Amino acid sequence: MYKNLVFGGVLMLFLSACGGGKTNSAEISTNDVTNSTSADGSDKSGLPSIKFEEEIHDFGRITQGEKVSYAFKFTNTGQSNLIISSAAGSCGCTVPEWPKEPVLPGKEGKINVVFSSEGKSGLQEKTITIVTNCEPSTQEIRIKTDIIVPTETVKEDR
Repeated sequence: MYKNLVFGGVLMLFLSACGGGKTNSAEISTNDVTNSTSADGSDKSGLPSIKFEEEIHDFGRITQGEKVSYAFKFTNTGQSNLIISSAAGSCGCTVPEWPKEPVLPGKEGKINVVFSSEGKSGLQEKTITIVTNCEPSTQEIRIKTDIIVPTETVKEDR
């Protein structure tokens, strides 16, 4: 009897864990996602393609503690909807924001990147890794800067 009760509880737990997730199908459909890795050698020319105006941005010299931002502009030069599933900075000081909706063929978009120089000094180069439904699925953009640490001036009493 105890075995049946335990088995029934485990079975209920398993079944309840299997279908609880909801997805928002209004934004992205399965037609937007193409698996480009195929063993059949099929034509991949219908895939989306992301083309950035520039892949590296140099902020030049900034003062320690400043927050600077830049919008990396891109175009979907492919033949199907471009989906950016994630974008991540190489550290917590670099925060990207990307479009969550599909970018149609021929249309433009932008990835805004905010860099905080708090606690940093000297030459810095940070990477933003973007994951898309393109081939290849990951691409990197970069920001560079030279952080100047301000020196305190001592006032003399006269």
